[in-house]
Amino acid sequence: MSNIDPVFQENLFSYGTLQLEEVQLATFGRPLMGHADVMHGYAMTMLKIEDPAVVATSGKTHHPVVAYSGDIRDEVRGTVFAITPEKLRFADEYEVANYRRDRVLLASGVSAWVYVDVDSPSSTQ
Repeated sequence: MSNIDPVFQENLFSYGTLQLEEVQLATFGRPLMGHADVMHGYAMTMLKIEDPAVVATSGKTHHPVVAYSGDIRDEVRGTVFAITPEKLRFADEYEVANYRRDRVLLASGVSAWVYVDVDSPSSTQ
């Protein structure tokens, strides 16, 4: 069985638990292939996770969360994965209500989806 989806239509940038193989196996059914990238203008903090299923999957009670700061000196390092729309929906189901999915432009020039703090200002405002 191949680790590569037949058709990649979406990019997903992860700076947190979606980079963990055990989370990928539980969420997507297999490990994902990706490459390092950087998101500028965002600052990271930690969020207490109340959902027991998410805590069980990640093994962590606190997950990183980012919010738009607008300061180009702020950067978040992570991994960008090329996935199908179906796999993106699986990621939506994994993330708790404290996150929302936004489109960002990464340092490499790649446009990707990323999960940000639900109360974060939009980078397009």
